[in-house]
Amino acid sequence: MTNGPARLDTVAPILVLGLGDIQLHDDGVGPNLVGDLAREYKRADGLVEFLDGGTQGLALVGRIADRRALIILDAVATGQEPGSVCVFEGQDVLRFATSRPSSDHEGNAGELLATAAFLGELPDKCYIIGVEPKSLQTGVGLSRDVHRSLKAALKMARGILDGLVAEAGAPVCA
Repeated sequence: MTNGPARLDTVAPILVLGLGDIQLHDDGVGPNLVGDLAREYKRADGLVEFLDGGTQGLALVGRIADRRALIILDAVATGQEPGSVCVFEGQDVLRFATSRPSSDHEGNAGELLATAAFLGELPDKCYIIGVEPKSLQTGVGLSRDVHRSLKAALKMARGILDGLVAEAGAPVCA
C-alpha cells in the first residue's frame, strides 16, 4: 500500500514507513500504524508518501533516498513494558541503528537505517516511533497491550508529521 506521488520521477519529501511482519503478532504494529495514518492524511499526496514496507529490509534503501524526512513505525524491543511507545530522533536514531542486533525479520529498522546512513541516503530528519512488543511468535493480530498503545503511537506520529508538513509550508489537513 502506497499513498504517494503520482509521477515516478518525483519523490515526496516525507516518507512514513511501516515495518514488520503481520504474521508475527506484535511485529505487525508498523504496518497497522502506517495504514491508519495513510487514511487520516489522504490530502497529503505529493508531500507525504505512506509505505507499508513489511519485511522488505534493505530493499527499502532506495525508497529512503532523496527524502527530507523519514518516520519509521515499528515494533522496537527496548526492555520496557509491552505496549510502551518510544520515539527516537536525531542522533538517537543513528545510535539505535548501529547498536541493535538484527531481529528475526528482514525489515529490521536498525539495519535499514545503518545501511542508508553508510550510503549517504539517510534524510536529515529521521524518527523512529517504536512500540514495545509482547509477542513476536507466529500468529496474526496484535496483543492486547500493543493494541491499547496504538492511539498513543498514532498521536506521537501525528505530532511529528504535522510539524514536518508545516515546515514544508503546507497546511496540515489530516
